[in-house]
Amino acid sequence: MPRIAVIEDDPTTSEQLAGWIRAARPELSVDQWFDRDAAEAALHRERYDLVVLDIELGRERNAGVALINEINKQGLGTPVLVVSAMPAAIYRSIMKALDAWDYLQKTTFDEAEFVETFLDILRTARLREPAPKAATKATDDSLQLDPLWQRTPIWRGQRINLPLTAQRILATLHARTGEVVSYEDLFDVVKSGRNRDNVRKHVATIRDAFRDVDPAFDGIENIPMRGFRWTGG
Repeated sequence: MPRIAVIEDDPTTSEQLAGWIRAARPELSVDQWFDRDAAEAALHRERYDLVVLDIELGRERNAGVALINEINKQGLGTPVLVVSAMPAAIYRSIMKALDAWDYLQKTTFDEAEFVETFLDILRTARLREPAPKAATKATDDSLQLDPLWQRTPIWRGQRINLPLTAQRILATLHARTGEVVSYEDLFDVVKSGRNRDNVRKHVATIRDAFRDVDPAFDGIENIPMRGFRWTGG
């Protein structure tokens, strides 16, 4: 059974995050830890598939940083999602340098965004386990796009209903199959709301539209802290 660790010193926030995870994926086993010592002992004792942690734990301002370093020392590639009240504009780059997979700033996200980010990381981590080689060849004919966006995209013979901005994002990802398309590159096709959260929402809309006609669709890979990649799966 996949195991998740939620490391958060505030009981209310811990219960909220753990509750969202359990609601989204009831089969996951969620452990909750509230201080650095207990969390560090658990990280050495258990093999977690994903760790959600805060930076500040009790009076230790950078306890989360120390825990990320411990995780990295294990060399298991355990993905870490940081959820902190620290300003994302400052700490996102710091966490990226520490190999955290993503960063969410408290009070700026809701359940839907947290769950989408969490599931993206979990999905990407599993895809990377066999270390598959990313596709570098030209795309096949599974997806057909109208370059003028006057007709809806066609996926394996079925129409995909998408708003115009989502179509532009899809076309950008598809044109660069196998490559990581950065958030900054995707900002160029988003006319308003040029920020990461808005791009994530558009990508979520694209995924939902594809899964309406193909429940097994998993052709857009989230590359934590960087952007997205079209794999066409």
